[in-house]
Amino acid sequence: MTFAGIAPAAITAALFVWFLGHAPTIAAGGSIRWAWDWIPSLQVTLSFWLDGLSLMFALLITGIGALVMLYAARYLAGHKQFARFALYLFLFMLSMLGLVLADNLIALFVFWELTTFTSYLLIGFSHADPKSRRNALQALLLTAAGGLALLAGFILLGLTQGTFEISVLNAGGSLAGSAWYLPILILVLLGAFTKSAQVPFHFWLPNAMAAPTPVSAYLHSATMVKAGIYLLARMHPSLSGSEVWLWTLTLFGGVTTVFASIMALRQIDLKQTLAYTTLMALGTLTMLLGGSSGYAITGAMAFLFVHSLYKAALFLTIGLVDHATGTRDADVLGGLARVMPITALAAALAALSMAGIPPFLGFIAKEVAYSGATGSPLWPLVILLALAANALMVAVAAIVAWRPFFGPQGRLPRVPHEGPWAMLLGPVILAVLGLAFGLLPGLAALIIEPAVNAVMGTPDTGGRLKLWAGFNLPLLLSVVTLALGAVLYLRHQTLRERIARLEARGPDFDAGWDRLLEHFMAVAKGQTRIIQTGRLRDYMFVTFGVLLAAIVSGLLARNVGGLELALAGLSVREWGVAGLIVAGTVATLLTSSRVTAIVALGVVGIGVALIFIIYSAPDVAITQLLVELLIVVLFAVAALKLPMLDREGVQRHRPLDAVLAVGVGAATTVVLMLVTQAPFDRRLTEFFEASSYPDAHGRNIVNVILVDFRTLDTFGEIAVVVVAALGAYALLKGGRSLVRRSGDAAEEENK
Repeated sequence: MTFAGIAPAAITAALFVWFLGHAPTIAAGGSIRWAWDWIPSLQVTLSFWLDGLSLMFALLITGIGALVMLYAARYLAGHKQFARFALYLFLFMLSMLGLVLADNLIALFVFWELTTFTSYLLIGFSHADPKSRRNALQALLLTAAGGLALLAGFILLGLTQGTFEISVLNAGGSLAGSAWYLPILILVLLGAFTKSAQVPFHFWLPNAMAAPTPVSAYLHSATMVKAGIYLLARMHPSLSGSEVWLWTLTLFGGVTTVFASIMALRQIDLKQTLAYTTLMALGTLTMLLGGSSGYAITGAMAFLFVHSLYKAALFLTIGLVDHATGTRDADVLGGLARVMPITALAAALAALSMAGIPPFLGFIAKEVAYSGATGSPLWPLVILLALAANALMVAVAAIVAWRPFFGPQGRLPRVPHEGPWAMLLGPVILAVLGLAFGLLPGLAALIIEPAVNAVMGTPDTGGRLKLWAGFNLPLLLSVVTLALGAVLYLRHQTLRERIARLEARGPDFDAGWDRLLEHFMAVAKGQTRIIQTGRLRDYMFVTFGVLLAAIVSGLLARNVGGLELALAGLSVREWGVAGLIVAGTVATLLTSSRVTAIVALGVVGIGVALIFIIYSAPDVAITQLLVELLIVVLFAVAALKLPMLDREGVQRHRPLDAVLAVGVGAATTVVLMLVTQAPFDRRLTEFFEASSYPDAHGRNIVNVILVDFRTLDTFGEIAVVVVAALGAYALLKGGRSLVRRSGDAAEEENK
């Protein structure tokens, strides 16, 4: 293995050990917080909070991440762009860690968008494949759109509550009584539902299977698709406790759960099958988080934990199967247990946990989830949806783990073989952990129960994790689930055909997305044809027309009174400068020569510079003079190469342009007169006078404003100049090359 394969896995494993070292403190009810001032004026702090919920996610992200990175180093061994892949995967891991540890809403949003960007790079890693590029862009656009809604919700939340710190918000309890609760909830749920692929935003997640298998295993088990679930869990103390929360999460989660389970049964590609089971899990978690009882939250956290273990294991085993046989077709694969016994064992253990068979942790999570469903205000609906989804999951688990390894074998593309140890280590460890935590639920409770307490907002309010809880309704529901699942597996071929027929008649969300983009591009092209005419005069006319409308509307809205023309106080020098400016303007309007026009405009610029000198702004005057002189010289040189104007084909008089010019000039004059007549507000002046030296260590206030207080603005201006210079250089260089090629072509033709 290369350094690019070993280093990310080693660093991620070290992070896992570091987080695990804090588990005793968190299990005892403590928490750890780190904070640094980021943008104090906007109450934005780069703060991180390690409590039960963030610790569980951090352990999953780093633990599974280390195994996936080790797996990827062997899975993509010899790939010429593996180093780039390893970098993307590592950055993705860091982004998810930042997301689950962030205690500030704005910092959380930054990491949220970083996961969107890095997942785009990973899904589209095979960039030569049009399908990979298309699916990566779909995931990017959909989740980024949800992210914008989330940002709006965070800003509303922070401004209305007076803080952006999540720990402070959650300590204040539910915001259900706030007047801003509903818009905040809608915006936050849009972000969570798009990220965690709830119906109708679900279609991007199965398409993300275009990514390499290690990415699919990581993305579906412990990272990006769980980010929305993390957000719902993290904001549960603040946003739960209302009928809107209960009904919205129950309905969206329930519909997603059943729909995804049915579609998982429909798939033939085993990666697609697992992708839809992830959708089912996300829907179940959303549905459980709609409740507020201890059992519902414990069921959600336990199911989230065990799902991460078995889903990563199953994805990695399917990757091993694909790597060894060259196919993922469920109808072709079979009999692999003889040649791939270790892979078969890992798949079997993971599938048994997925199906909820005792003594696996999946069984305990399912029992607690059923207990939470029975305590829901909507318990009949929740139990029915959960029962249907879990029964379908039993059938899917058999399809994924039984049929490829113990079913009849079809014609395989190549002779199968057992995978290397680096690829076997991850699925074996994760599958065995599902069994170990089931036999010793107290160990799992050390991680899951602190997470439950963090979501509930109060300690010791969740249900307990037990392998045997007695004869009760959840146990009866588990028995019914297994029986229904067995029947569904035996009939899954027939059901697959029927589901395919129903799917053909139903709405195609993926195709609908393509049509939406096509309509969007059509509107953009039509708008571009209208706005981008290619004539500079049109652009200037519209720009100054909008400026005039804005000024006039502002003046009318303020109901401006009379103006005083203080012309008597002007000196002869000031009248002379004004006359110079007017003369330059008139000469510009009347001349037919380009050179004369630019020189006359230079006279206007020099007149403005003189005004700056008169009113004690020599630095601004020098800048103005240099710019004017430079423009005149450059244009005069360029004008020598331009063709003569065809005065007969040019419209000499443009009444609309004249009206617009006079209007803009008059409106600007009125605004300036109003500004000079109003009492001078020295608040900004006093702030810069008082802050320039202590804060920015500069005595020239103008320079300090430009370099320190308006850094981004100044940087933007410099960037514009640099880009323009580079563009001009490229055009000039390209023009010389074009002339040279044209000359060579003409010479060749003459020969």
